[in-house]
Formats: sequence, C-alpha cells, structure tokens
Amino acid sequence: MDAVAGLLDGPRARGAFLLRSILTPPWSMLVRDEAPLTVVAVVRGDAWIAPEQAETARLGAGDVAIVRGPGPYLVADDPATPPQVVIHPGQRCTTPDGRELFTMTGLGVRTWGNGPDGPTMLLTGTYAAQGAVGRRLSDALPPLAVVPRDSWDTPLVPLLATEIGKDEPGQAAVLDRLLDLLLIAALREWFARPGAAAPAWYRAHADPVVGRALRALHHDPARPWTVAALAAEAGISRAVLARRFTALVGEPPMSYLTGWRLALAADLLREPGATVGAVARLVGYGSSFALSAAFKRRYGVSPRRHVDAPTMAG
Repeated sequence: MDAVAGLLDGPRARGAFLLRSILTPPWSMLVRDEAPLTVVAVVRGDAWIAPEQAETARLGAGDVAIVRGPGPYLVADDPATPPQVVIHPGQRCTTPDGRELFTMTGLGVRTWGNGPDGPTMLLTGTYAAQGAVGRRLSDALPPLAVVPRDSWDTPLVPLLATEIGKDEPGQAAVLDRLLDLLLIAALREWFARPGAAAPAWYRAHADPVVGRALRALHHDPARPWTVAALAAEAGISRAVLARRFTALVGEPPMSYLTGWRLALAADLLREPGATVGAVARLVGYGSSFALSAAFKRRYGVSPRRHVDAPTMAG
C-alpha cells in the first residue's frame, strides 16, 4: 500500500453522506458540517463554491472540487445569493435564522432540490471522519482544490450520478467505493498539476530509486528494515540512498518509516476488536510495550487513550 492508497484506508467512505441535488436559481447552501473532506461534482449546469479560507471558484459541468474542512463553505448559483439552508454536523438542516428543517423536498432516492427540472445537478460526497494515514495526504491540500473537466477524462462523475439514484441491495457499499475512486482520481490529477505543491514524499514516488524504496516501506511496514536492507531493495548503496531519500522526502528513511508505522497503527487501533499487541506486530513493533512507547512519543497519548478519543479530523 502506498501513501495514496493509504488515503483510502484513512477516510475511506463507510456509509458516507451522498446526495444528488437538482436546483433552480436562486439557490444557496451554507455548509457548516465540520467534515474533514468533501467532494462536490457538477453533473450539469454550474455552481459557485466559496470556502471561508479560500478564493471563490466557479464550477462547470464535469468539474470536481475537493473541500478540506472543517471550515464552512458556501455553494450557490451566485456568490451574492443569500443562504437559504444551513447544513450542520450530522447533516442537520436549518434556516439561516436557526429554524429546523426536518425534511427537504424529495425528488427520489438520495435526491433533493427545489424543482425536478432544475438546470443544475450537483453530487456531494462527505467523509465524516479521517484517519491518521489519510491526513498525511489531505493535509497537503489547500482548503479548495478544483479539478476542471478539460484537464482529465473520467467516467466517474456520470457513473456516480446514475448509481446514486438506485436503491438496490448493497448500494451503499457501491456508492462508497465510487466516491473513493472519484476522490483518489481527482487527488492524483490535482497533485500532477503544475504548481499544485504536492508534498515532497508524494513527488518522490516518481524517482526511480526513492520511489522503489517508498513502495517497499509501504508494502511491508512490518519488515525489520534497516537503511542497508532498503538500499539493497532499491539497488543502490546505503550512503547514496540515505542522501537521496532525505533530499527528496525531507527526512531520513528510518524517520519516515517510523511516522508511517505509527500512522498505520493509529488507524488500525480503531478497528473493531483490535489489540495493541496485534497492531504492534502488523506495523513492525516487537511488543505492545514498544508500540505504546513510540505511540505516546509521537501523539502524546497512549494507544488506549487514542482509541477512546474522537476520531482525527481536519
């Protein structure tokens, strides 16, 4: 598993909030759900999206926006349109003055809006929680990343638009996986753009030597790695690997491995039935004591306290 695949093992969609909106101007929604990550795709028409900490952007048909929370953002037919709906944590909806909206106009399965023939159709997928592995990638994102339709060719937006309206056995799992695919495809396209400021370790995957070393660490974090063993895997001398890895990734190989192991452990510990001892073996620590000590140095809390605390977000 590389760090990009690891993103999906962090905020992987599990019963994610998915909604298809059909809208006729004027319309405006202020989203204050505090979600760590949201994907907004335009199927037809257009929309404006305005995060509190980023410049306003216009989205056209086929464009995909990734919003990094937990800050609020506005989605509207025009930035000047006053909000008509405020969306709170747990997808609770109110009017701007605080009155509860217990129902929205239903237009079918997972579909709502202010008219069945609205010229704008949006897809919204919200990740409610985020793990430590996912944060390594999503923390490198700006508050708003827009991938325009003309920069990539993907069938995922129309496919998700079709599937979101179905109500068949296993449909929630199908939608979760499609949302994950759309997210990861959009992220790869975004980080490939000039000036996207991809993190150093992400760019280092393209290096023929360091990329091989990174893939080895990600694929088998439990192996008792040394710089010499990693250099042999990459087909280069120990000294050259250490120098090249540090220059491209920004930290030495063993330091990077420690961070990766502990991020994996932080997520694995939250899995049902997980024990510190079992997780320690999976990520390369010889005992639960060794993992606990390293975990507390990195995160400031014991593994048990981490499991009892709210899931990492933002």
